[in-house]
Amino acid sequence: MAHGHQHGAQQQGPFPLPGVNNIIAVGSGKGGVGKTTIAVNLAVALANMGYKTGLLDADVYGPNVPLMMHTNQQPRVLNENLIEPLQNFGVKIISVGFLNPGDKPIVWRGPMLHQIIRQFLQQVVWGELDYLVVDLPPGTGDVVISLFQTVPLTGAVVVSTPSDVSLQDGRKAIEMFRTARVDVLGLVENMSVFLCPHCHQEIDIFSKGGVERTAQQFGVPFLGSIALDPDIRKGGDSGKPPALAGENDPHAKPLYDFAKQVLMRLAEVKSSSAPGDVIQVQ
Repeated sequence: MAHGHQHGAQQQGPFPLPGVNNIIAVGSGKGGVGKTTIAVNLAVALANMGYKTGLLDADVYGPNVPLMMHTNQQPRVLNENLIEPLQNFGVKIISVGFLNPGDKPIVWRGPMLHQIIRQFLQQVVWGELDYLVVDLPPGTGDVVISLFQTVPLTGAVVVSTPSDVSLQDGRKAIEMFRTARVDVLGLVENMSVFLCPHCHQEIDIFSKGGVERTAQQFGVPFLGSIALDPDIRKGGDSGKPPALAGENDPHAKPLYDFAKQVLMRLAEVKSSSAPGDVIQVQ
């Protein structure tokens, strides 16, 4: 970066991560919508499709990525405080959970959070990545804002369920990304219908389709529906993400369809904003 860092209060970034081509944030307006499941399976699907993929678990309140990705060693610290990510299923992984093994909930303060997100992004040796998927904490708080200030996000996926409460929260998340001038890649509907493991019928628990309507109202793309599938939950709990099964597996196919939608949207977003565009603040 030849242009010299300005040390004003505002000029703290965002600075791109060397070698990382796209940073995809996965967020939600509230907890309990299966955001981490979506983030983990998106990363595994991309890796399975042959892309160099990383997964950053920035969900400081409930870091579930180590469980779902079946990784719980401590990452190695290289010289100069650089951290080497762990790797599983072809994905490079770093999680706040690695720093805080065990079930003790951590109470983080804003400034500490900012520091830790920064460290994760700037001290982790990601190497060359096509995609870095970031699992954000639910809501629109401190961590999310720290992230925006630290690195430029290529785009954000908002996860919502068809229940009304979740949709209102999904709207808030869309607004937050827009305010931060992050391209919203679209909304994905999680737990859209329940797949009965016995009779294989779809059972409509929350009234499907709400997320798609919300996406239309807000003028953001709809990235697809992922059913409430017991196999997906089991996969998460046992550290075998269903996306591992590949796109021909009936449980994994919707996850791959979603991943392809995300890639299409990223291509659109990248072609519509030329590199070097400076967004003028109104």
